[in-house]
This record gives sequence, structure tokens and C-alpha cells, in this order.
Amino acid sequence: MVNVLIGGDIYPRGNVLPYFKKGDVQSIFNDLFVEFEGAGLSIINLECPLIDVNTPIEKNGPVHGVKSECINGLKNAKIDILSLANNHIMDHGSTGLKNTIEVSAKARMLTVGAGENLNAARQIIVKNVGKIRIGVLAVAEHEFSIATENSWGANPLDLIDYVRNVRCQKDNFDYLIVLIHGGNEHYPFPSPRLKKVCRFMVEMGANAVVVQHTHCPGSYEEYQKAHIVYGQGNLLFDWPNQVKSFYEGFLVKLSITEDFSSTMNIVPYLQSNSQIGARKMDKEAEESFLCSFKKKSRSILDDTFIQKEWLKFCEERKNAYLSSILGHNRLFSKLNTHGHLVKYFYTAKSLIRLQNFVSCESHREVLETIFNHRMV
Repeated sequence: MVNVLIGGDIYPRGNVLPYFKKGDVQSIFNDLFVEFEGAGLSIINLECPLIDVNTPIEKNGPVHGVKSECINGLKNAKIDILSLANNHIMDHGSTGLKNTIEVSAKARMLTVGAGENLNAARQIIVKNVGKIRIGVLAVAEHEFSIATENSWGANPLDLIDYVRNVRCQKDNFDYLIVLIHGGNEHYPFPSPRLKKVCRFMVEMGANAVVVQHTHCPGSYEEYQKAHIVYGQGNLLFDWPNQVKSFYEGFLVKLSITEDFSSTMNIVPYLQSNSQIGARKMDKEAEESFLCSFKKKSRSILDDTFIQKEWLKFCEERKNAYLSSILGHNRLFSKLNTHGHLVKYFYTAKSLIRLQNFVSCESHREVLETIFNHRMV
């Protein structure tokens, strides 16, 4: 039997940063380190480029990046594969991504999900562990990090490409793990779309699908004898003044047998809130966490529940989203907190037109091309 350990997002910042530079894994992972030591294969998502010079890009949202020497903490933690398919890996452009891949290679760590072009980014990494060939594929939703045929970046979430890719490479692996960097931040359930996507990936060949990026622990289901995790939470992300769930998460432990069947367990932990690094929950906290996790996981089997929670989530965020997409400044966004600005200054026809441009695939493709090629 082979044990694979999957961790969520790591951004070596704040109080834990000097320990990454020194490679002090005991201070970084505390009693979680034994889990990495005992794994036949360990994988995490590196939520930032490793950089020696600042070359920040223009984007929506924060720009991440840490010094190359932070690789010491990852290497000493015995992590085998770094997933680079995320919305921050191009925060310092091709220079930052290229350096990240080179630094990782020097540390004898594999990278997946990003590269010098789309073909490089979409490669399935195969690692022989015992008698089992484990394939790892990483994809990211379309933000400011996506590779093209001729430019550096992350592997995009594209279901047509996914099917072709898996079919082309299926003879190279026995068991396929897919990491998806996507979903909605601070939302513990899959959207109706995301649930469809993950299940389809299983139908087309994945044995385990793990969604990362949401900054909170999510839920889980077994589907056609495969494992689907809808959000792991942060593994290490020292960002102050966040909600409680930001500092909670779990490791995914897959135990794979020689007939390629598998079981999944989780290891809950706390990270970066009142103490440095990540550490296992105490028994009482773990029991409470597992009870909540199982309850959420039972709930998502009901599509009516999924739709109800999704509508509630969108209702809570509708005004913020509309302010962003309509280009409101800070003052106008505040005035639109309850939707008054949109209600009184935008006609119903103008909002219907906006809906059409966002919803229709052909119109949206035109908009994407205009922005991607900087036509404005």
C-alpha cells in the first residue's frame, strides 16, 4: 500500500517566514511534520512565486512573492511535488515563475501545473511509488496566471483539454490525482458548476479530485469509487484578522492499494492564528471539526441543498460583485452596499445587456480577447 499526502495552500509570510528561510521544519509544521515524513508521496500548493527580484504584474487582488531561500522549508519538510497552478504564480510575471521552477529543480522537487507555455503547464507528473505509478495533474481557474501556447503561466481549467490530456497520457499512470485551484473564497460548499466539473473529471479518469484556494475547510464526497474534496483550507497562510475558518484546514491522506483502489482520511490542524506554523488540533477540537465536516459532506449530496446555499451566497455578495464589475470606486462601492446605487443609476435594460455579455459564450470570448490582448 502507498500513502499519498496532499496539503493545501502555502504562502510563507508573516511570523513563519524566517523559519522557511532557515528550513526549520519543526517550527513550521510542529507535530504535522511526522505526517510528511511518513508519506510515500507528498504534494502541496505553493501560493506564490519564489523570487530574487520584484517584477510585479498589474492585476486584480494582492501580489504575492517570497525570496527563493524559502525553498529550504519546503525541501526539509520532505515535500515531493509543488503544485504551481494557482492565481498567484504569475504575480511576478514569467521571471518569477521561471525562477520558481529552477529553484525547485535545484532542490530536487518536482513542479506541476505551470511552465513556459501551455504544453509544459498541462503535463501530468508521474511518480513511481512502490509498484504504483501515480499521476498528478494541476489546473487553475482563469485569472491572471494562465499560460498560452507561447507564454508562461498556469494550466487552465479546461474540460475539453482535460479529457484529451488524460486520454493521451493514461497509459503512463495507474492512479490519477487532480488538483483544482478554484471555487469561491470563504465558501465551504461546491457551487452547482464546480460539483459538476469535479464529478465529470472522475467520470473521465480521475481517482481523486482535490479543490484548493477557498481559504476555508470545505466538504467531501465519494463518487464512482473516487474521492472529491471541495476545499482543504490553508496549510500555511499567516494573514492576520481573518475569520476563524481561515486558520483551519486538513491534510488529505490517500492510501492506495496495488489494485489501485484507495481510502481517504483527513488530518485536521490549526495554522498561524495564535501560534507560529501549523499544528494538529487537540482531541476536543478535532472531534468538533470532524463532526462539522461530516455534516457538511452529507449535506452536499443533496442538489437542492447545493442550489439553496449557492443562492444564499450569491445574494450576500451581489452588491459587492456588481460594484466591482461596474467599476465603482471606494465611495461608490460603499454607497452600493445595499444596492441603492445600482438600483437608481442603472436601467434594467443596461443590466440585462451586462448579463448577456457575461453569460453568452461568444460575447464573453470577445471580451476576454479584448482584455487578454490589451486592446483597451
